[in-house]
Amino acid sequence: MADLIYGYHPVRELLRRRPHEVVRLLVARRGDRRRRELEALARRHRLPCVRVADEDLFQRTGSAAHNGVAAEVRRPARPGAGADPDLLVLAEDVQDPRNLGALLRVCEGAGVGRVLLRDRGSAQVTPAVIKASAGASEWLPLERVTNAARTLEQLKDDGFWVYGADASGVPPWEVDLSGKVVLAVGGEHGGLRARTRTLCDRLVGLPLRGRVGSLNLATAAAALLYEAVRQRLAAAAAPPE
Repeated sequence: MADLIYGYHPVRELLRRRPHEVVRLLVARRGDRRRRELEALARRHRLPCVRVADEDLFQRTGSAAHNGVAAEVRRPARPGAGADPDLLVLAEDVQDPRNLGALLRVCEGAGVGRVLLRDRGSAQVTPAVIKASAGASEWLPLERVTNAARTLEQLKDDGFWVYGADASGVPPWEVDLSGKVVLAVGGEHGGLRARTRTLCDRLVGLPLRGRVGSLNLATAAAALLYEAVRQRLAAAAAPPE
């Protein structure tokens, strides 16, 4: 079910900050410069734009102060019953929609509490991403962040340990993933950014025993996340000391 946000400034900030939550843009038929600006911004994110009469906007919004524009917004996903608020994923520079969708599918399956997407350099959550995620993106709380480094610093202040996914890292079963954990994963081409690496408490990776020197993003993330799930289940089942 979609909610409605209207007015030039609220809709502009929505399109800039949280375009993945927008279902479609409703624009008055008699356009002006500001409405055309919002239409261009919506199309940049591959969002549908629908021209409607002023009377329709008034009826939908219940206000004459709609400025000729409104956005239908999907209600943010709430974590499922199995989601773990202390298990987060930060993804930066994941540009391929299929890779991002596959990653989101893994995160939802592993019970990740929230996925943080670095805004610049990352793919938008388009219909292609939703399809690749098999719909998992609709059930997973997503948040786009403008400054990944600052976000990690804040999470570390809140008691989270940051583990960066990297082929050179130690095996995940050699570190403690049973507490408050952020798994940071980089893009298809450059991996983790240098600043992100410096904020990681440890780098974790998978020992490869075959001839192929790497795994794709979602496959590697799945192995790392499910080691975290294994450790957390074991810790929960352990008798108190």
